[in-house]
Amino acid sequence: MSKEGINIVNRRARFEYELIDEYTAGIKLQGTEIKSIRNGKASLGEAYGMFILDELWIRDMHIAEYKYGSYANHEPKRPRKLLLNRHELKMIQKRLAEKGLTVVPTRLFIDDNGRAKLGIAVGRGKKKFDKRESIKRREDNRKMDRAMKR
Repeated sequence: MSKEGINIVNRRARFEYELIDEYTAGIKLQGTEIKSIRNGKASLGEAYGMFILDELWIRDMHIAEYKYGSYANHEPKRPRKLLLNRHELKMIQKRLAEKGLTVVPTRLFIDDNGRAKLGIAVGRGKKKFDKRESIKRREDNRKMDRAMKR
C-alpha cells in the first residue's frame, strides 16, 4: 500500500468478469489528472481496455476535472495510454485474440514513488448463473462469519 493511501477499486470487475491474467500498468497522465487522482476523484466503473496500433489504451475511465485547474484542465473521459513492456503487451494481445476476452481495470492506486498505477486483468464475462453462484457463495460466507462471531 502506498503512503498516500489512494486505492480506487473496481468492485464490479470481480462480479461481472472471471479474471484470468492480472497486470500492473503505468498510465500516461496530464498534470491536473494526477492531482484529481490524489484527491480520490476517479471512477473505473465503465472503463475498458483496447489496443490501438499495438498500444494498450484505457477508455471511459472517469477522472474528474481538478477543482483549481484553469484553461489547462483535462477532459474527464479521454482515452489514456497504458504503459507496459513489450512482452506484457504481446501476452495480452495474444489472449485477446481468444473469443470473449476483454481487458478490465481492477484497481487504481499511487505507488511508493508517487506514480499512478492501474491494475488491469484479462477477463471473460460471467453468465447470469455464474453471477448467481458468486452471490450465493458470498452470502454463505457472511452467514458462516456471523455464526463464528456468536
